[in-house]
Amino acid sequence: MNSTSFSRIEIEEIVAMVRLNHYNRGRTYGASAIIHEMESMGVRPLPSLRTIARILTRLGLSNGRTGHYL
Repeated sequence: MNSTSFSRIEIEEIVAMVRLNHYNRGRTYGASAIIHEMESMGVRPLPSLRTIARILTRLGLSNGRTGHYL
């Protein structure tokens, strides 16, 4: 993937995709692991760690799960 600018919705989808991919492969899947993967993919603008954490929480993909799973 080349360095490309993505919309807010696309960024959220990429965060979810990377998180689930890491989880399914047994790799670390926290915000810092996700940001490193997105950086290597050339995603721009790169969200902050806190933004990634908020996205994961909103999608029910954080450690403090709500019972709503994808």
